[in-house]
Amino acid sequence: MSASGHRQSDSGHAPGDAACACGCADPLGAAAHAIARALARDDLDRAIALGLLNDDADPARACAHCTPTCALAISEARANRLTALAARERYRARAQRLQRRADERAAQRAGAAPVAASEVADTVDAAIEAAPPPRPALPNAAAAALARAKAKAAQRGPT
Repeated sequence: MSASGHRQSDSGHAPGDAACACGCADPLGAAAHAIARALARDDLDRAIALGLLNDDADPARACAHCTPTCALAISEARANRLTALAARERYRARAQRLQRRADERAAQRAGAAPVAASEVADTVDAAIEAAPPPRPALPNAAAAALARAKAKAAQRGPT
């Protein structure tokens, strides 16, 4: 409450006051003025709540009577936030891709077929049929050489 008894918004202006951070008082630009005041106070959360990221917050719909610097500040803040949000989405998508790949590798190491988290086999038989045949631990030539070495060692007896 102000000294005059009027309720003040968190910006320090009376609710009907549409004055912008640049001094513009055009009532048609009230939404843009509120965003500009929030940005001037470095209150990005408030600016977003007031519609900074809305499609109608583009520069073409800003207050025509505000200074170019004021309109540019709103436009740049909007572009910066949209860029940051797009980067966050790319980061999340990458993290999901990496997690999916890690899950697939873990499933392969465990001997199971790679199965996406959303896929569930209807029956145990379907899951068994989908699994690849177990791979031998050694290639055939190496296994044969090892068998020959063991047989030769067995013929010599204990040492």
